[in-house]
Amino acid sequence: MNINTRHGGAYDRGSADSYYRRGRKPHYYVGATYQSEIITEERMTLEEIEAYHLGFDENDASGNFKEWE
Repeated sequence: MNINTRHGGAYDRGSADSYYRRGRKPHYYVGATYQSEIITEERMTLEEIEAYHLGFDENDASGNFKEWE
């Protein structure tokens, strides 16, 4: 599997959801995060969904989470 780790991509969004301790909700942005079209799970390929979950799981395993003060 070829993982695209660009900002706003599926892997990046999975990692960010884990970092901020949000629930799993596969998605990605076509371009800039929050400033371009969002692609939700219903429109994602299996590879994109797997990339999202990989980003989420790898961040979870690293223990790298946002510390809210």
